Amino acid sequence: MPQPTLAKRCLAELIGTFVLVFLGTGSVLAVVLFLAPEKGVDPAGLFLIGFAFGVAVLAMIYAFGHISGTHINPAVSISLWATGRLPTTDMVAYVVSQLVGAFLASVVLIIILGTRAVDAGMGGTAPGPDVSYIQAIVSEAAATFFLVLAIWGVAVDKRAPSGWAGAAIGLVVAADIWVTGAWTGASMNPARSFGPLLALTCWGGNYSWGDFWIYVIGPIIGGLLAAVVYDFVSDVKKVE
Repeated sequence: MPQPTLAKRCLAELIGTFVLVFLGTGSVLAVVLFLAPEKGVDPAGLFLIGFAFGVAVLAMIYAFGHISGTHINPAVSISLWATGRLPTTDMVAYVVSQLVGAFLASVVLIIILGTRAVDAGMGGTAPGPDVSYIQAIVSEAAATFFLVLAIWGVAVDKRAPSGWAGAAIGLVVAADIWVTGAWTGASMNPARSFGPLLALTCWGGNYSWGDFWIYVIGPIIGGLLAAVVYDFVSDVKKVE
């Protein structure tokens, strides 16, 4: 079967990231604006957010996995590129598509919810109270390490049982959010943080863009480390 063109794969990445950010950050806005406005995100709200992100990832893997691989995360695309599994041109095109998809999802949320979405922070990510910059980077790196380790084990490694990638990866995303969401927002994904924050800035909201680099440095370090560790432990390169 011929591989889809790069343009079609990029469109799949754009749509997949759009769905991820729309459902994921939309769940944050739903909790903050409608379910617990006086408390922010309570434990039940955090469960809802994690579940929404996990389901979004699961659905997009089954929808577009056979087309683009459903990276929907620059940290994943960069890890595949760094380990020789994705050409440089494809990696750059994927990352741009993911960033555009995330931003468009945030714009649609503003169209639906109006300025109250901006006032609520667009479901963006920021370190929690008393969480330092370094602590936040380490948390994001650890959460992304678990995510990419799962991706390598159930999707990249050809020895993995077929049909389980979406469920396994989606559950890891949800678990990462349930555990680290209160500390950093549990982004694990530069595009997931970039889209809402760019929309927030464009519509006059306030955000310190210095904090954004937490969600670039942490996920990329965690993703690269997971890819290298899995390849070493599993000898997956000998199977490919």
